[in-house]
Amino acid sequence: MTPTPLRIPRRLTAAEPGWIARADVIVVGSGIAGLTAALRARAIGRTVLLVTKAQVNEGSTRWAQGGIAAALSEEDSPEEHLHDTLVAGVGLCDADAVRILVTEGPPAVRELIEVGAHFDRDASGQIALTREGGHLRDRIAHAGGDATGAEISRALVAAVRRDPGIEVVENALALDLLRDATGAAQGVTLHVMGSGQRDGIGAALAPAVILATGGFGQVFGQTTNPYVSTGDGVALALRAGADIADMEFVQFHPTVMWLGPLAQGQQPLVSEAVRGEGAVLLDNSGTRFMLDQHPLADLAPRDIVAKAIMRRMREEGSPHVWLDGRMLGADTWLQRFPTILESCRSRGIDPVTDLIPVAPAQHYVSGGVRTDLSGRASIPGLYACGEVACTGVHGANRLASNSLLEGLVFARRIIAALGEDEVVVRDPMPLPSNDGLLPHGVRRPIQQVMDTDAGVLRSANSLLEAETALQEFGAASGAAPSTEDWETANIHQIASVLVRHALIRTETRGSHWREDFPDRDDERWRLRLVTSVDDDGNLRTIEEPVTGEIT
Repeated sequence: MTPTPLRIPRRLTAAEPGWIARADVIVVGSGIAGLTAALRARAIGRTVLLVTKAQVNEGSTRWAQGGIAAALSEEDSPEEHLHDTLVAGVGLCDADAVRILVTEGPPAVRELIEVGAHFDRDASGQIALTREGGHLRDRIAHAGGDATGAEISRALVAAVRRDPGIEVVENALALDLLRDATGAAQGVTLHVMGSGQRDGIGAALAPAVILATGGFGQVFGQTTNPYVSTGDGVALALRAGADIADMEFVQFHPTVMWLGPLAQGQQPLVSEAVRGEGAVLLDNSGTRFMLDQHPLADLAPRDIVAKAIMRRMREEGSPHVWLDGRMLGADTWLQRFPTILESCRSRGIDPVTDLIPVAPAQHYVSGGVRTDLSGRASIPGLYACGEVACTGVHGANRLASNSLLEGLVFARRIIAALGEDEVVVRDPMPLPSNDGLLPHGVRRPIQQVMDTDAGVLRSANSLLEAETALQEFGAASGAAPSTEDWETANIHQIASVLVRHALIRTETRGSHWREDFPDRDDERWRLRLVTSVDDDGNLRTIEEPVTGEIT
């Protein structure tokens, strides 16, 4: 099915830069990928400007509960990790990218420990490992029980703050990519919401720009992502003409605490590791409904669990199912999941004695800025790593806890590529004058449309309704240059490409579920959809074959 033609403005309207900063490398984002890229760039002698939308310690990494996956035990191997990742990706993984992930992952994690990250240890002093959905081995390293992301963020932020060669610009929203006459990246425009020398509209100039801005969970109303996750990096790259891929593959975490029908924004996650320790899913009659859904039952890959929950909710007419972790006991909850325990108790639920109401909510995106195996985007001098990137590692569905590892491994590979690439400082060209702003009043309606028509359950009818609504929202007037309106424009552009891809892919695969095309179709759809914007702002989508191993 061919979606309606759609144009994407080439810029977000901003005043002329009031200040200019220069560095060898600009890193946009302060999660594990951005912080690692900044530190590695310094290790090869480059000066770095690290731009972060909030405070430097507020990247998405700190919200990660489960852990980081790597073959760290003698009983495990990169080949087994490769196998499990390919299975979860349902035939769309780039096998070469996955092999890089699983082989370079263990030494990268050990280097993270050298930086200062403290992982939980077992009685013998070895890194304690647990299991999550889709993994056939215990290979999830965790910290503070269920505070892995917070510990990794703490260690990397401390290392960044110690390095005088890294200038950190906080509360800065990246607006548009600056390019020179050859088309290469030369920096970004920024809106800094603070005070002092770096304030207001500015330009950060460098011949190497690394996007590590995380995902776009705020495109949806129900998400586990923080408020800053508005797809700024993907939208920036899209407007600049970079290739964007796999946008239809949005992972909905199966077990997000249900807070009621009117809940909005970031929702509390109940980590998959809770099921890894023995918790099970129950329907309203108390039946373990995952037992006949998959050989791994409650630890099946996330897309399978999310779909099974949605089916059971529909059958029962219920807004949620139940997670039963009572068998874990008080000690396990206190020692292994203290953050989740406190989150539940603060909402009147004691998981030691009570069932937890859970339902799927948006959690992660496999798609983003299309890169090669070294994190290079299709624009010279532009790189991407972490959730903002589409390396091909995740395919149609991310394997649990591979996200932190991907950010870590490919940030390292980008800096290795920087040592080989010819990046030249040139004057940036003036930006086109197209106005791409949208009033923030349409943000919530966009999210409601995406929840209803492009969420876990999709069909041609629902997606066409979403497309029509998005076109109407795109004509809204009354915007002004402000953080809220720039974010709304980004959300709208991301939603438009996501719906376009979801309409085109007429099959069900991984985290893309078409009710009107319920089967996987390898003959037609073993490929990825890649979209870019031409010089006139028109979207162009092509099909890119997927090669390598298939499971």
